Amino acid sequence: MISAYQAASQARVDAAMQSLFSAPSPELARLYEAMRYSVMNGGKRVRPLLAYAACEALGGQPEQANGAACAVELIHAYSLVHDDLPAMDDDDLRRGQPTTHKAFDEACAILAGDGLQSLAFSALLDPSLSDASAEIRLRMVTTLAQAAGPAGMVGGQAIDLGSVGLKLDQQALEYMHRHKTGALIEASVILGALASGLAEKDELKSLQTYARAIGLAFQVQDDILDVESDTATLGKRQGADIARDKPTYPALLGLEAAKDYALELRDQALHALRPFDAAAEPLRELARYIVERRS
Repeated sequence: MISAYQAASQARVDAAMQSLFSAPSPELARLYEAMRYSVMNGGKRVRPLLAYAACEALGGQPEQANGAACAVELIHAYSLVHDDLPAMDDDDLRRGQPTTHKAFDEACAILAGDGLQSLAFSALLDPSLSDASAEIRLRMVTTLAQAAGPAGMVGGQAIDLGSVGLKLDQQALEYMHRHKTGALIEASVILGALASGLAEKDELKSLQTYARAIGLAFQVQDDILDVESDTATLGKRQGADIARDKPTYPALLGLEAAKDYALELRDQALHALRPFDAAAEPLRELARYIVERRS
């Protein structure tokens, strides 16, 4: 089921994003080309999937979450462009292709990331991508800004860069990853729910619990794959975290215990969805997929 849902959602968000990369003048063609390259070069689109699934879980139509889906994917893409830069992770490969600063140049990659970040908020407010009320749009912008900024993803990356070579305990490691990875995953779910126009307080609370669990599970599985997978499957350099002496769950807990923890987090996420009916089945399938994926 999840493969068909994933394919449909990927096609939907990719179609919605196509119009966002038209350069308004010839002078900006290379910048927009770099932005397009950074987003439209593949990817699992997990965050848009979560936005669509959350919207549908509350009885909304997936098209209502187009703005949210575009916004979270654009923020995710910008973060990858900047993370790959020589000043940060210095990676040459992303999704099986040269990273943006390798395909273009470092200055262009920085500007492309900057452009994608601001474009995300434009997409969230674009009336052609969402029919949400002004009040809901404001809540959505606030949610995304908090998740993407220094209190969320950016802060998590700062902690990550400052943790190289350190031996973090599990609490510190989870604090870092709830910001670096989890914040945007949580925002994806909440934005999709808000886009439906049908979200009640108790439902949002349950969805937040779900999202916090899968956000952490996603990172645990990433750490496991960095040990078990290979570069061709991952589409990025395998063993990169080990080579950089970054703290990871397998290093802290052991590989088997890390796998057990990922499954425990999956079960927490599924438990949080108990109040929801069959409309939330895509969310349940996504929780399973996150800990079973091989890339």
